[in-house]
Amino acid sequence: MYIEYIYIFKYLVFCLLISCLLFSISFFLIYQVADIEKVSSYECGFNPFSDQRIKFEVRFYLVGILFIIFDLEITFLFPWLFVIIENMTFLNGYSMFFFIILLLLGFVYEIVKGGLDWE
Repeated sequence: MYIEYIYIFKYLVFCLLISCLLFSISFFLIYQVADIEKVSSYECGFNPFSDQRIKFEVRFYLVGILFIIFDLEITFLFPWLFVIIENMTFLNGYSMFFFIILLLLGFVYEIVKGGLDWE
């Protein structure tokens, strides 16, 4: 009855294990020394030279939002793929194909509208 949730649980456990492994590898392999510059409020190494409330370009937000949208849509394909492989039907294949086509059309629309242009 709840067999479908096992795949989601496996996916979440796999993601958790990979993230913990990468975090612990980076934590234990890098030589860590806390100096005064690193623990200061601005860790870039120099004092701030302007106001922190300067205007920030909207393009950075737009690219960030587009990355999150397309990245999440691709992430949703992996559990779907694991479930479809075991019990593939005609409707499952076309629904995944339709989803990928919609994702591609959204990306092409964003390129045509100039959402990724920096000029």
